[in-house]
Amino acid sequence: MTNTIPSPELIARFAAIVGDRNALTDQAEIAPYLVESRGLYTGNTPLVLKPGSVDDVSQILKLASETGAAIVPQGGNTGHVAGQIPRTGAADIVLSLERLNRIRDIDPVGNVIVADAGCILADIRTAAEAHDRLFPLSLGSEGSCRIGGNLSTNAGGTAVLAYGNMRQLCLGLEVVLPTGEIWDGLRRLKKDNTGYDLRDLFIGAEGTLGVITGAVLKLFPKPLGHQVAFAGLKSVADALALFDKASSLCGPALTGFELMPRLGVEFTAKHIAGVRDPLDTAHAWYALIDISTCDSAETAERMMSELLETEISGGLVENAVVAANDAQRKSLWHMRESMSPAQRPEGGSIKHDVSVPVSSIPAFMAQADAAVMAAIPGARICAFGHMGDGNIHYNISQPIGADRQAFLSRWREMNAIVHGIVMNYNGSISAEHGIGQLKRDELAEVRSPIEVDLMQRIKHAFDPAGIMNPDKVLKA
Repeated sequence: MTNTIPSPELIARFAAIVGDRNALTDQAEIAPYLVESRGLYTGNTPLVLKPGSVDDVSQILKLASETGAAIVPQGGNTGHVAGQIPRTGAADIVLSLERLNRIRDIDPVGNVIVADAGCILADIRTAAEAHDRLFPLSLGSEGSCRIGGNLSTNAGGTAVLAYGNMRQLCLGLEVVLPTGEIWDGLRRLKKDNTGYDLRDLFIGAEGTLGVITGAVLKLFPKPLGHQVAFAGLKSVADALALFDKASSLCGPALTGFELMPRLGVEFTAKHIAGVRDPLDTAHAWYALIDISTCDSAETAERMMSELLETEISGGLVENAVVAANDAQRKSLWHMRESMSPAQRPEGGSIKHDVSVPVSSIPAFMAQADAAVMAAIPGARICAFGHMGDGNIHYNISQPIGADRQAFLSRWREMNAIVHGIVMNYNGSISAEHGIGQLKRDELAEVRSPIEVDLMQRIKHAFDPAGIMNPDKVLKA
């Protein structure tokens, strides 16, 4: 469906809903809303709208459906697949949720927080801590990403192993439909089997079915014990064996298990201020182990001590260091969270956000490494990620001295190689970043025709006018 190019008169009608100061038309002011974080996509828009209420959003979408104007919802603009970026050469209107940033309620007894979709993730976490509670979603971009975007991409982060992704962390939603109708599904119930679960349709839909404006999120008791260790290992297979040992020993207290290569540690120590190699000798692979316990600090200390002493004496772990305080714990996590930006000074980087069954990680990595090196000799593979849930950020840095643009021009070729191997292991080409524009065409290749058809039917049922984030996830 072809969307309307907004006329000056229509732009004025949209601007009147939010007020002139919240309707940006100057291209210098609009510019930050048009480029995604990696610089791969730059879009066009004649207008950025910043609604201040759910009713504003409702009026905007109603007018858009009546006139055929395309709407692109945007949170903190931290997404990696350009789902939040307007199309190049089109005239999509950006709807920024940044002013919808109110925490509506916190119920520490019921362990829930109700928040506007424009709340910054770090602010949600801080508000929970003020009531001695934990909101466990943790991302490197948590200081700027917004909870509506986290929900729209079903974000995962570093604590999925223990707490799940956003789908598991959300009890209820408030959503404005493309027609302007408002669905109030802000229920605080853990058990509700009254028909279809509409909430799960909007989580992960990347703004293609409606605009999330509010959410009921789960909170958890703050852990009393917290231990973080950094362990050196010989191989990915040894890291998997260590994960199995840690899972058996710690059970649900194992809240994080991150896999990192030597190259990633070198990049972060070289390019990220304040980061250094925590171990005095180099190792081929590393595991960041996070243990959190609710009963006592002593329990976490005992678990970590028993795990490392047993596996060092048995030869599985070559060396390890345990953080002595909160500052050191944050420092170890900072190294892991800085691994992606640390690749930028090394030139072009071709990214993959994939998942495979946890037990298949060593085989997948070996097969992918061989295929990538055969295609691009000298490529520097920096594969790291959430080993505990099978999510690997399989990133490839350009060979030393290579031309950056020539290397990046092989992005789709590398995608085909890596994603083909992922699918051989019944994995996913998007573990937590979403589909957006970047992987839209691939979606039809990795999902069955009936799955794609069902998605198209759902899209048409919710958005018959085709105004919601067109050409994202599915072709318009």
